[in-house]
Amino acid sequence: MSDFGREGLGDKLERNVKPDSQKSTTQQAGDKMKGTYEDVASSVQPSGEKSTSQKAGDAISGDGGNKSMMDKAKDAMGLGDRK
Repeated sequence: MSDFGREGLGDKLERNVKPDSQKSTTQQAGDKMKGTYEDVASSVQPSGEKSTSQKAGDAISGDGGNKSMMDKAKDAMGLGDRK
């Protein structure tokens, strides 16, 4: 079970198991937006306020919160890792 407003681990898995080549453009865009939202929500929500299952889901699917908010915003706009 996920925390309020957060995507559950099952939903994350379902979204990531199907290859992009089998998804419509709309599905791919939706997945990207959900992923970006989850990345930001994972880093913003304090660990002390996360349920055990949410902490596990964030640890498995995320980058461990090692990216700054600026880096995540750049990634969301497609500008990440540009030098």
